[in-house]
Amino acid sequence: MSHLVEADLILHNGQIWCGLEEGNRQALAIWQGKVLAAGTDDEILGLKGAGTRLVDLEGRFACPGLNDNHLHLISTGLVMNWVDVTPEAAPTLDALLASVAKRAAATPRGGWVRARGYDQVKLDTGRHPTRAELDRAAPDHPVVVTRACGHVSIANSKALELAGVTESTAVPDGGVIGVSEGRLNGFLAENAQNLVASCIPAPTVDELVDAIERGGKHLLSYGITSCMEAALGHVAGYVEMQAYQQAKLSDRLPVRVWLTLLGDPDSSIVEDCWRAGYVTGAGDDRLRVGAVKIFLDGSAGGRTAWMTKPYKDEPENFGVQMLPTQQLEAAIRSYHDRGYRLACHAIGDAAVDQLITAYEKALAANPDPDRRHRVEHCGFIGADHNARMKAAGICPSPQLAFIHDFGDSYIAVLGPERGLPSYPAGTWQRSGFVLSTGSDSPVCSPNPFPNLHAMITRETWKGTVMDASERLSREQALQAYTEGGAYLEKAERTKGRLVPGQWADVAVFDADLLQAPADVILSGTRCVMTLLGGKVVHDAR
Repeated sequence: MSHLVEADLILHNGQIWCGLEEGNRQALAIWQGKVLAAGTDDEILGLKGAGTRLVDLEGRFACPGLNDNHLHLISTGLVMNWVDVTPEAAPTLDALLASVAKRAAATPRGGWVRARGYDQVKLDTGRHPTRAELDRAAPDHPVVVTRACGHVSIANSKALELAGVTESTAVPDGGVIGVSEGRLNGFLAENAQNLVASCIPAPTVDELVDAIERGGKHLLSYGITSCMEAALGHVAGYVEMQAYQQAKLSDRLPVRVWLTLLGDPDSSIVEDCWRAGYVTGAGDDRLRVGAVKIFLDGSAGGRTAWMTKPYKDEPENFGVQMLPTQQLEAAIRSYHDRGYRLACHAIGDAAVDQLITAYEKALAANPDPDRRHRVEHCGFIGADHNARMKAAGICPSPQLAFIHDFGDSYIAVLGPERGLPSYPAGTWQRSGFVLSTGSDSPVCSPNPFPNLHAMITRETWKGTVMDASERLSREQALQAYTEGGAYLEKAERTKGRLVPGQWADVAVFDADLLQAPADVILSGTRCVMTLLGGKVVHDAR
């Protein structure tokens, strides 16, 4: 090998999976942040110079840094400071209420107490908490407890009072206010959550930068080096763009971020971004403007995803349609015509159909065969949806962590016939789509191991098999988590594989993700080292 270039860093004595086509190599040479060469130890150690740093992987498995195709980084960082009421932390209603009471006791009287992560299907009671129960846990504090999906919250009396919500409050379009026996029960779904959320003091720019840094470091600890920020503006509006720019300039942006701008008609930041030149593609490989996001429906487990058939045991409930078709199509056409990519939220088959139709119309009027508009989540699809997406170059963007976390909920609310084949990764793979995956954190944990486990086994946390024909091979699952995520950002030429010229973003694990038993991947694996642009940014060896 030529000695014209000496590597800055060499990883050697490893099982380095460089990509689906490239397979495994023993060693990797890195120069100026990018991959210089991959090969045997002997070949790559020939690129060592006086200043080369050597890292012995001790036979460990490494692969390209993972790319989470859809998460909320600011929210992930913020929620890390909230009360954790995930099923692991609070398996029973009493445990949930005790956690809220403990935080209230440590919070000045009148201060907000926020909790996130419960799933009523997994609670011992099998139902949502109520306003009265939260009142007993924290009578002197406004409390909001948000379901894992983020589409449903329960508020106590203090929170409802501060928000001015009463039994006579008009239900906002695309929202649900829960009432039991003529009295508010604290349940708020979809747009109705804004009634209370708008009263909670918004985080400052400094708090947003802290959240970006905290959330980003958390991702690096899992081997995740790239992610999508799935709705910039959702928490604090346009100031979130300022926070990201400040985080980057002050070296407090730990991961590569692809920004998706909130484009919902009543809370859009797109016009502000457009005027400032933040269009699709603006930025660099660390922070880039990606797409515009509009919400078309809610979540399946919360019975608010918009379906063509009603929910089980609720013949009147088809979920929530967020926007009239004409308004949606006009917004998508406007964004499309200005060169933006779209990455809109659609889970139920009615919402997916509304979105595909809007994309088809925009692309027919103003063709761009490689725009790669995305259907975020795309959980429940109609008979002709895959063929139509394929024909129009539309990409499904699923989060297979949902199968692990919520698969049993889908069966509970829709029945097995509709629930089991949700998020059909195997079908998409066989149909020639480029697969990717993510967590929608903080909806699910960004922990990649349940996600990988669900892709290869189709098993939920309970062990229910969600249609075995939708399983992926180990290599397909890993490709989805790396190269597939890059493709959905149109970044497959710069990252996602460990090949010469691509970014040296690397994750090292203590188990071989291609060989280890599935249960070891689920609960016996950890990321021991992460590199971003050739620099070690997480080291737990």
